[in-house]
Amino acid sequence: MGHNRCSLPTSLSFLIFSAIYVFSQGPAMGLPLYTNSRWIVDEDGNRVKLACVNWPSHLEPVVAEGLSKQPLNSISKKIVSMGFNCVRFTWPLFLATNNSLASLTVRQSFQRLGLVEAIAGIQVNNPSVLDLSLIQAFQVVVSNLGDNNVMVILDNHISKPGWCCSRNDENGFFGDRYFDPELWIKGLTRMATLFNGTSAVVGMSLRNELRGPKQTVSAWYRYMQRGAEAVHSANPNILVILSGLNFDKDFTFLLNQPISLTFTGKLVFEAHWYAFSDGQSWATGNPNQVCGTVAGNLMRTAGFLLDKGYPLFLSEWGVDQRGANVNDNRFLNCMIGVAAEFDLDWALWTLTGNYYLREGVIGMDETYGILNWDWCDARNSSFLQKISVLQSPLQGPGISESRPFKIIFHPATGLCVVRKSLFEPLQLGSCAESDQWSYTPQENLVIKGTYLCLQANDVGKPAKLGVICTGSNSKWVETSDSKMHLSTSLENGNTVCLDVDDSTKTIVTTPCACLKRDNQCDPGSQWFKIVNVTRTPCTIKTPAQTIGLLPEGYLCQSGEQLSIQNM
Repeated sequence: MGHNRCSLPTSLSFLIFSAIYVFSQGPAMGLPLYTNSRWIVDEDGNRVKLACVNWPSHLEPVVAEGLSKQPLNSISKKIVSMGFNCVRFTWPLFLATNNSLASLTVRQSFQRLGLVEAIAGIQVNNPSVLDLSLIQAFQVVVSNLGDNNVMVILDNHISKPGWCCSRNDENGFFGDRYFDPELWIKGLTRMATLFNGTSAVVGMSLRNELRGPKQTVSAWYRYMQRGAEAVHSANPNILVILSGLNFDKDFTFLLNQPISLTFTGKLVFEAHWYAFSDGQSWATGNPNQVCGTVAGNLMRTAGFLLDKGYPLFLSEWGVDQRGANVNDNRFLNCMIGVAAEFDLDWALWTLTGNYYLREGVIGMDETYGILNWDWCDARNSSFLQKISVLQSPLQGPGISESRPFKIIFHPATGLCVVRKSLFEPLQLGSCAESDQWSYTPQENLVIKGTYLCLQANDVGKPAKLGVICTGSNSKWVETSDSKMHLSTSLENGNTVCLDVDDSTKTIVTTPCACLKRDNQCDPGSQWFKIVNVTRTPCTIKTPAQTIGLLPEGYLCQSGEQLSIQNM
């Protein structure tokens, strides 16, 4: 226990792992990063999409989780292999303001908490870290992520180390017992200064989930503006990321009074979105109606910032990775559709397989963790498939810009509608294999450069491509509250929706389901999102393709044609 090393992969699994690892690597980006309207860009003005995973280091030990389970470099490489290009790395304020805490060694920190087994695990997996101070160990993790071309966003998650967050934990808002605004400014300044010159650190999130009974809009402006100025003054190379009120869900106050800062081109706002933010609504309500309502609330309270010309970073979202949580599963399909539609920057909660110590429990399993308990493998490989399209930019400025087109995206699988040939039914496949579609004013879905439009054939039959696009069966509209049912009318007047045949992945048309009231029905197979794309996909050839294990294309950061050799 605690001494696990991932077993050496078999030749087949190594082939898959290696292929994913290589093709998820984009070219070195031109750091530092800036903002260009709602986009985050590099120094050449090319879009850089943040596809991050949260790595907690803010709990009582004040050490990055997992170092007792696997070597640090193995964890960093695992992050890259799963398609993430950055880490939101959490830290408690007291690490930067309490010298007696920051100067504790890792060994001493674990000893004071009675975490003997974790010490033994770190001795096996990361012995060089054990006798470093906590702040030095934090720097070592940042450095190793940088060595693996992983960008880092430093997130001041809490003041007093521990699990976050509750409304009354005295860590939530300026003036709380553990949240002295002056100490906070000092801590932000120290951390920004410490990493000035560390190119891997591309941004700082000023404070996680402002909350609690002391919240006021006036205090938000007073202190968040001061914090932003302090960070920018100490390190003008990094993005300055501001959270909202009410557990990072509310920015509506910015509609009336914009924030006033002395600098430009560096400001990003962050929001959080979980299924449990709305209780059990996803499980007890009609998923279409809940998705429409909740997604609408997100855009009303935070998404409007995109139209105001600011990047919106969805810095926390996540689901139970075991796949049996109905509330989370229904939320996930809606969330993926929204994230694809707006091409949001984001950070998944969480990397963590388990915790050294959480809420008094040693070794607590993290069911939202992308890695399993021993930090060796992904808990849910199908989840990685579902989010793969979100890990690369679909829109935004840069060298890979192309004429705008659309893809027909299926959130439940992370795949798109593709045609293998004129003589085969339309199927789900890699979005990089998708034709470029247009959606005409006549509500036709047409493959660009052709006369071919999407048509319904009959109930339960495969959808088809045709050239006579004036019939009712060629007009596709967003039917449901979720705006993800694509429906059309057959010649007999019956309405059908796009659907997927589970066994063949063929695109079929079936009666539209789950539109209203019914809370027992899951519409996931019928949810499609017409997504705008302005990036040219790149094609990656890998040995794994020849045995059908990997798709032939991938929407990558650069939009360049890549070829992987000699793995």
